[in-house]
Amino acid sequence: MFFRELGTTSSTEKMTTVIIILVLLVFALVFFLIFFTLGKAARERSKNNRSPRLTVPAKIVTRRSDVSRHMRTQNTMHAHSVTRYYVTFEFSGGDRLELPVSASEYGYLAEGDRGNLRFQGTRFLGFDRFSANS
Repeated sequence: MFFRELGTTSSTEKMTTVIIILVLLVFALVFFLIFFTLGKAARERSKNNRSPRLTVPAKIVTRRSDVSRHMRTQNTMHAHSVTRYYVTFEFSGGDRLELPVSASEYGYLAEGDRGNLRFQGTRFLGFDRFSANS
């Protein structure tokens, strides 16, 4: 089927060949995206692991959450959502850094808080709030 000359193949065989090629292309694209995503995550983790652990005085200037919704239908409707939390810190020189934080950390951090930010690359390690007396 694949090696016949185009002039001697039937239209059904041509259509089948086109469909097979399209399915293979989609299959290859999905695998490429999976490996690209895994590679990107591995590079970021490696970069964070090589970065020094820093403790820097900072102020919390903003907090935000990002909600992703996913819906599936397999005989019944199933909805699923994922929430990611981010906090933006400002350093004394005016530079800002947004870091992803866990839901529990997000709940404890408030805009305007001042303290020592502990981080490694793009990995949030903690925030030690200054006492009210300082």
